[in-house]
Amino acid sequence: MKMNKVILKKISVLIPCYNEEENVVQIAAAVSNEMETNLPNYDYEIVFIDNDSKDSTRPLIREVCRRNPKVKAIFNVKNFGQFNSPYYGLQQTTGNCTILMCCDFQDPVEMIPLLVKEWEKGAKIVSCIKTKSKENPIMRFFRTFYYKIIKKMSSIEQIEHFTGFGLYDKSFIDVLKNLDDPTPFLRGIVAELGYKRVSIEYTQAKRRAGKTKNNFMSLFEAAMLSFTSYTKVGMHLVTIIGFILAILSTLVGLVYLVLKLIYWDRFSAGIMPMMIGLFFLNAVELVFIGLVGEYVMSVNTRIMKRPLVIEEERINFESEKSPTE
Repeated sequence: MKMNKVILKKISVLIPCYNEEENVVQIAAAVSNEMETNLPNYDYEIVFIDNDSKDSTRPLIREVCRRNPKVKAIFNVKNFGQFNSPYYGLQQTTGNCTILMCCDFQDPVEMIPLLVKEWEKGAKIVSCIKTKSKENPIMRFFRTFYYKIIKKMSSIEQIEHFTGFGLYDKSFIDVLKNLDDPTPFLRGIVAELGYKRVSIEYTQAKRRAGKTKNNFMSLFEAAMLSFTSYTKVGMHLVTIIGFILAILSTLVGLVYLVLKLIYWDRFSAGIMPMMIGLFFLNAVELVFIGLVGEYVMSVNTRIMKRPLVIEEERINFESEKSPTE
C-alpha cells in the first residue's frame, strides 16, 4: 500500500542585501531557526538578492548556501538601486507566500509566525507598520512628515510607516510580475493594488551591526519616485502658480507703466523693482522646471523598458535558468 506524500506549503523569505557582511550569516541562521522551531509544518527557502556588495557579503552567502541547500542567492552584476532589486527578488521566489525583510535585523525575525498566521486566516498581504522606532528621532520626524505630505497629495491612500516589510501571497506576486514596471515603488503598488490586506504594528529595532546604506540622495530618490508616481499635485501646482504669477506680473507691469508715465522723474531710473521681480520669477521658473523634469525623467525611464536587474549568478536554484540568460 502506497503512502500519500504530504506536500507542505512553502514559505519564501526574501532578504535584499548590500555590504552586509556583519549580518548575512546571522540573519540566515535566525530565519532558519525560526522556521524550523516555530513553523515545522512548512517547507521554506531563504533567498538573498545581493546588489553587488563590495565587502565579504558574497563569499559569506556562498558558504551559507553550501551548508544549507534551503538558502538560495541571486547576485546582481551591479547595484540596481534600493527598489528594483527587492522587487525583482520577489518575482524569483517559489513559495506559496513570500516574506520580505531587511538584512540588518530592523525587521524582527520573530514576527514571521505572526505573519504566516494572518496569511492562513485569509490575508493576501500582511503589511508591517512601524508605529515605534529606535532610529534617530530627527529621521523619524522627517519620515513622518514625508508620509503625511504624500498621503495628503496622493489620490491613492498611502500606507504610513510601511517600508515593504511584510508577507505577500503568491497571487499578489503574480500581479507584480504582470505589471512590467521598470521603476517599481512597492509601497505605492501595495497601497494601490493590494487586496485582502491586513496590517500588523511593530517596533523597529536598531541595526544589529554595520552602517545604514541610506543617505540624503537615496532618501530623496525614494521621495521623488513616490511623488512622481502617485501624485498629480506637482503638475497642478505648476499650472496654478504659473497662472497666478502671470496675472500678478501683468498687473504689476501695468501699475508700474502708469506710475512711470505720471511720475516720470521718479521712475525713470527705477530699475531695482524690475530686477527684484525678474530674479523672483526666474527662481520660481527654475523650481518648477526641476519639478517638471522629475516627472519627465519618471516617464522616460518607464518608456525605455530597461530590465529591473541583470543577474551575474544564481546559487541553489537547482536546474533553473536565470531569466536574463
